[in-house]
Parts: sequence; structure tokens; C-alpha cells
Amino acid sequence: MKTLTEKLGYGSDARLLILNCDDLGSSHSANLAIDDSIRNGIATSATLMVPCPWAREAADMCGDLDIGIHLTLTCEYPGYRWRALTGAKSLHDADGFMPRTAAEVWQKAKLEDVEAECRAQIEQARRWGIDVTHLDAHMGTMQINPACYAIYLKLAADYRLPLRMVSAKMDERLGFGCRASADKAGVFYPDDFAFQWGEPTEKLLPRFLDKLEAGVSEFILHPVQDGPELRGYDKTEADIRVGDYAAAKSNALREQIAAQGIKLISFRPLRDAMRA
Repeated sequence: MKTLTEKLGYGSDARLLILNCDDLGSSHSANLAIDDSIRNGIATSATLMVPCPWAREAADMCGDLDIGIHLTLTCEYPGYRWRALTGAKSLHDADGFMPRTAAEVWQKAKLEDVEAECRAQIEQARRWGIDVTHLDAHMGTMQINPACYAIYLKLAADYRLPLRMVSAKMDERLGFGCRASADKAGVFYPDDFAFQWGEPTEKLLPRFLDKLEAGVSEFILHPVQDGPELRGYDKTEADIRVGDYAAAKSNALREQIAAQGIKLISFRPLRDAMRA
């Protein structure tokens, strides 16, 4: 059986890396940083948070780039909130906004409302002119809960889109066969996924690159320009986002990637191979 790299037209020993920018559309500062990170940095793709206030600007600014959908059912910031596109009651908290945690979604949301909302987000992005390359999920809400994952996989199969996938170790821990069910459905996903919230990316990514094995791997970033807007809505983790932006523009990381013979790609080749 062909490996994923061979399905993409590379050798079985190729090391392919997707550097995806999450949270496109979450703020004007995020849009500026992500646009710059892909056009002038090492990032290769992004995922759009369609319900957010700055999503429409993001579609205009970055619509020619490789953009997926960051399926959004949560709204984590205390003073900066957004609502579901569909207005479904089960997708909102007592204040009328999306809940702040994934646990609240899993506890309260009706599955039919979850699916309708996710479809609405994909369709809205398509109406804005986004040639959607893949799906992932904000705060992992659709990926690590079995009921939500079933919807996540169904959407990927229906739209013929590849998915962000939990690592093999996490798949084993979760115990409901994320990868096996995706394989059965003919849905493509990277071989490996790495992310550790909180550790500076400029320290973490070089170690990840040193250990990168053959196959397709995904590493995620959350680039945001520093300034009053970011500091106004993210009171606790703004420095992480500023650090991710710096990492995306790092010449040292660019040089390390080149020196180690790692090929940067987006999700588009996975989507095109999957559809072929």
C-alpha cells in the first residue's frame, strides 16, 4: 500500500511539513499576522473562524491563500464573544454567546445543531470565495469527543476534505478509532500532529524538526500582531501568540527546515490527492 507521501507524488522517505495558522478571522491583528506569516514567512496555510467579527476581512485579505475552516463552537475570551451563525439555542450560553469551553459544548449542544452550524460555517466561507482546503476545529471540540468526531468525519467525507488528525498516541488514548474510521471513509489526514500550548514555538519547533520522521506532519501556530487589540481580548496568553508570529518569520527556522531537507506543503495536495 502506498504511503501518504507517495500518494502526494514524493518518495516514501520524504519529510513533508504543514505549518498551519489557526484562528484566522479572530481579530484584525491575527489577520495581519497570519497573512504575513504565509506570504513572507514559513507558514503554509491557515484555518478561518467563520463566526468571528473579523472573518469577512480575512476572506478578502487571504482568500487567495490555502485556507481551511477552523470549525468554531466555542468562544473562550471573557470580554470578546461571538455567536453561532445558525442561532441554535443549544450552541449558546446564558449570555447568548458560544460557550467558553469544549466541555460546555459536549454537555449542552444538540448534535443536529452542531452539524448544522458546522455546515453553515463551511458554506459561508465558500460563498465568500474561499476554496476550502481542509477542516480542523477550534479548541479541539470536534476532534476528541466521539459524538462530535463522527460529525467532523461526516463533513470531511461529504465535502471531500482532509482533516487535522490527533496523533497516533492520542488516538490510542481516546479509544474510539479516529484514524481507522477516517481510513475507512477515504478521508486523508497528516501522519503526525504536534502542538504544545504554552512552550515558546521558537524553542519547541527546532526540536520537533530534529525528530521529524518520514511522512506528512502538521504543526500549528497562532500568530497575532502585538498591540492594544490583542492585549485587550487575550488577557492571559497574548505572549504565546506574539511568539508564534515571531517564529513564523524566523530566518533561523527557515534555514533549519531547508538544511534538513524538509519540504513545506499545505493541505491542498492532500485534498487534491483525496479527490483524485
